[in-house]
Amino acid sequence: MDADPRQRALQKAYRLLALRAHSEAELHAKLREGGFAEPVIAAALTRCRELGYLDDAAFARQRALALAVNRLLGDRRIAVDLRGKGIPEELCREAIAAARREISAEEAIERLLGSKTKERMADAATDQRLKAKMVRSLLGKGFSQGLIFSKLKRTQEDGFHDDDGE
Repeated sequence: MDADPRQRALQKAYRLLALRAHSEAELHAKLREGGFAEPVIAAALTRCRELGYLDDAAFARQRALALAVNRLLGDRRIAVDLRGKGIPEELCREAIAAARREISAEEAIERLLGSKTKERMADAATDQRLKAKMVRSLLGKGFSQGLIFSKLKRTQEDGFHDDDGE
């Protein structure tokens, strides 16, 4: 019967990891919530690491990339998400850097502004409320204020130059 709690904990870990990737801290918390003792949890986590099912660095890279590419989040929001999943600060920085090699923060802002950017920016030049709304939205996505204002300024300038050429 001594192996039964260890086997049950391991089976629960396998089921959780089959649903989606987890950080070590997440899996530890879920096993603890399942009523397993610390030595049993430690054994299950060790076995999952040995099998390659549990890897915080790989989890952080995958999660950061998904948030950067699919949800177009800024570095701050990605870092908050990763830290909330128990990823250490150093791994957060490395994962965000890897994600930014795939899509830069500038490119993400461009995608968020969308295809109607020129029309919106022309309006934003005269309508400060619209510009403030765009800034708040981008800040909420986790982008830095300096990057936002820089990108908005460049987008406005590009839009004005395009209009001059028509």
